[in-house]
Order: sequence, then C-alpha cells, then structure tokens
Amino acid sequence: MLEFDVLEQYDHEQVVFCSNKPSGLKAIIAIHDTTLGPAIGGTRMWNYSSVDAAVKDVLRLSRGMTYKAAVAGLNLGGGNAVILGDSATQKNELLFRTFGKFIAGLSGRYITAEDVGTDVRDMEYIRMETKYVTGISKALGGSGDPSPVTAYGVYVGMKACAHEKWGSDSLRGRKIVIQGAGQLARYLVEHLYNEGAEIYITDIHDTKVKKVLETVKAYVIKPEEIYDIDCDIFSPCALGGIINDESIAKLKCEIIAGGANNQLEDENKHGQMLLDKNILYAPDYVINSGGLINVANEIEGYRQDRAMKQAESIYDIVKRIFQIAKDESIPTNIASNKRAEERLRRIGGITKIYSGSSTFSGRLGELAKR
Repeated sequence: MLEFDVLEQYDHEQVVFCSNKPSGLKAIIAIHDTTLGPAIGGTRMWNYSSVDAAVKDVLRLSRGMTYKAAVAGLNLGGGNAVILGDSATQKNELLFRTFGKFIAGLSGRYITAEDVGTDVRDMEYIRMETKYVTGISKALGGSGDPSPVTAYGVYVGMKACAHEKWGSDSLRGRKIVIQGAGQLARYLVEHLYNEGAEIYITDIHDTKVKKVLETVKAYVIKPEEIYDIDCDIFSPCALGGIINDESIAKLKCEIIAGGANNQLEDENKHGQMLLDKNILYAPDYVINSGGLINVANEIEGYRQDRAMKQAESIYDIVKRIFQIAKDESIPTNIASNKRAEERLRRIGGITKIYSGSSTFSGRLGELAKR
C-alpha cells in the first residue's frame, strides 16, 4: 500500500490509483500542489518494470509540473498521470475513455494532456468523458500536438545557455548531440539545422531517426555511444534519470540543455556534480516548459502565435536562473527550485481554496485578477 510518508516525500496532496478490468486500465494520478491553480500535467503510458517504478515516476513528474508552472509564471498547479502498459500494443478507445472517467471524478482538480506514449487521438478519447483535458486536435478547438512550442522553448533556452557559456547565443557550427528522436526532438533539430548547428542524433527506434532525417542532415550514432561523443551541447530529449554517476563520468560537453523531464537521477547530488565538472545545466522543467505554456493557452482560448511568443520568455527565465546560481554559488537546478518556491510562498495565501465545482477556466480568470 502507498503510505502517507511516500506521499509526503515530495509534499503531494493526493495520489489516485485507477483500475478497471474490462478495459485493462491500471493508472496512477498524482496531484502535487494546487497553490497556484488546478493541477495540470501529461498522461504518460509506459511499460514500467514494477508498480513502484511507476509510482516513483509519477511523483517526480507531478512535482516537476508544480515547479514548471511556478517558474513560467502560470496560474496552474502540478500533477501528472501514468498508465501502466505498452503504448505500441495496448492503446485503444476503451482504455482512454475509462481513464477519462477517473479524471472526471476529480472534478477539475487535475487537467491532463499528452506525454510520452500518448498522443492527440488519445486525448480526444479522454475528451469524450471529461472536459478536463488539453492537447486535443485543432479541429475540436484544441491546440493539437504541443511539440512545436515545447521544442521552440528548448531551442531558445539552449541559446540562452550558449550566451551564458560563450558570450554569444549563436549555435552556428556548434556540435549538438540529441538523445531521442521523437516529436519534440524532430522540431528542435529543425531549428538547430536552420541555424547551422552540427547535429548528432540517436534513438532506440530506428524509424524515428529516419523520420528526422527526412527533413535535416544529421549524424546518426548508436544509443550506447551517446555519452562518449565530444560535443558542445548534450540535449536529452527522451526519458529521465539519464544524468547520473555513470553518465556524468563519461560526458564530454560544456552544456546540458534538453526537453526530457527529470533528467537528474538525484537532484542534489548530480546537480552539484555537474557544477563541479563545469558543465552548465539548464533545469529541465524550465527549458521544456513550452509544452505547458501551450496547453495553458488552450485553456484560455488557443492561439499558437501567442503561445510561441510566450515561449520566447524561456530565454530570459533561464538567464535569470543562471544569475541566481552565480550569485549564490549553487547548482542551477537548486537556483530554479528556489525561484519556484518563492512564487509558491508568495501566492500561498490562496492555497487549497480551489474548488472543483467551478470550471477551471473560471478559476484561472479569478486567479489572474489576484
């Protein structure tokens, strides 16, 4: 059983286990914090090795969403969900519609969106059962795939890193290694290619790499060789936990800046190790916050031009975090956490007054006036 001390490890408000035999659904929804507004975060579908691994992932992901929203200046809280299963073989309408009913039962405390292993079509199935979902197709009034905005935010954040490290934000001629070749990486690579960067890419799925190569030129490397490449920037754009004792010992880069969530296996230990090794780290939940900015715009009435403009602010946010880190001689991930926690404390007077009985759009309007 999930004990209270496990919830309290990251100060979670609520964790919901969802099970339905007819659909085969086994899912976990974690609501971390609703200080700034209703919790929002993606639904990830992954074939976890154990329930414990799924719990650990959803707790970290949901906490990251709280900090992501706070640093980005959004009036949203942090949550996330995971569905245990193989997204390549087990996805179907019944599964996601059943999951949508569980989300509906939370009465607006949690708003979902797509994540690793889920897509726009899956969100549309969820939408059949609840209005508390974003990332649906433009034909249905949504924003569609958030990857273009997420990738643009990673791109401008990467440029902020370059300016901090080398005094110029130009990426022309820079050797950049991309780990992962999914939708986010595909859009990111296009920005980098157009600026004249030298790109290296890898993925465990060859078909994804081939799709990237349809529009850009890049060097393909084997997944097991990714950490051994001598490069300017290492960009993790797949799963989390890849910055650890083993990979840090191998890394030959000056900057880490990528779209994956929870890149540091151990926040305190590995953030400090990167600082000691003089590798500049762009905190993941800051640089990849374009996706959250995108779905926040969908809640308000979607316009991609507005979302892209807001994603540009990631450049300045990253720079401010670097300044805090320098001023206080602390790792950049700790500096980012401090900035998020400062906003949460400042708005703490409205903690827990969110009511699921009102619409989340109305709640956002109420928060904006404050």
